Amino acid sequence: MSTRNQNNQNNQIAFRYRATDSATGVSRETAKRLAAQLGVDETQAIHQALRELAVRVLPQYEKDDGPLAAAQMRKIKKRVQQGTKRSARSSLIETESASMTD
Repeated sequence: MSTRNQNNQNNQIAFRYRATDSATGVSRETAKRLAAQLGVDETQAIHQALRELAVRVLPQYEKDDGPLAAAQMRKIKKRVQQGTKRSARSSLIETESASMTD
């Protein structure tokens, strides 16, 4: 077997449709209808669905080092005028009541 065929086989998985649509899978008929609606083949419809799920579920950025240290926040707050319209926070996802204020 050639190296190209081996690489191609390593990049493939067995995909089995469900007998009926459910919360965890779709039937072949649904995949065909979806592909027809999108104007693509079944394989492309599966790729598009997986890509949409990946964007929705997986982080789309590299993991950072976590919240800023208190010293870093003090330096930032010194440089950025603090007010009602502008404020520095150590995390984009922490709640307002938990943000550091000086």
